Amino acid sequence: MQKRHILVAAVAVLTAAGLPLTLADHHESDAAEVKSLIEKCYVHGAFNELDPEALEHGFHPDFAIFSPDGEAIKKYPIADWVKRTAERKASDEFDPAKNGWQHHFAAVDITGGSASVKIELSKDGKKVYTDYLSLLKFDSGWRIVAKVYHRHED
Repeated sequence: MQKRHILVAAVAVLTAAGLPLTLADHHESDAAEVKSLIEKCYVHGAFNELDPEALEHGFHPDFAIFSPDGEAIKKYPIADWVKRTAERKASDEFDPAKNGWQHHFAAVDITGGSASVKIELSKDGKKVYTDYLSLLKFDSGWRIVAKVYHRHED
C-alpha cells in the first residue's frame, strides 16, 4: 500500500512538473502563429505587397481601425480598407520596389484565445507607426479583430 502511495505521488509530481512545459510550448506555438499571421496578412498585405486577399484572410469581417474624432470614435472597417488597398495597388503610383516597410514586434501578449500585439512599422529607417492589434482565436484560427495606432511625426 505504501508503494502505491509513493507511485501516485511520483506520477502527480511528474505530471505537475510537465504542465508548465506543455503550457509554454502551446504559448510559443500560438505566439509563432500570431506573428506569422501579422507578417503575412498585415505587414505584407496592408503595407509591402498591398495584397487585398491577405487582408481578407487575416482579419475578421467585423474588424475596424479605431481612432479618435474629437470626443467620438471613428471606425474604419476592413471592407473599406480592402477596397482602398486594391485601388492603391492598381494605381500607377504603386511601385513594389519602393514600398519597403520594416517591422518590429515590440510585444506579443497571449492569454488563452486572446492576444494583443504591439508592432512598430518603419520606412526608410524612420519609425512611422506604432500599432496595437487585438486578435481572437476562432475555430478556424487566429484573426485580427481591432487596431488602434499612433502615427509618429517627423
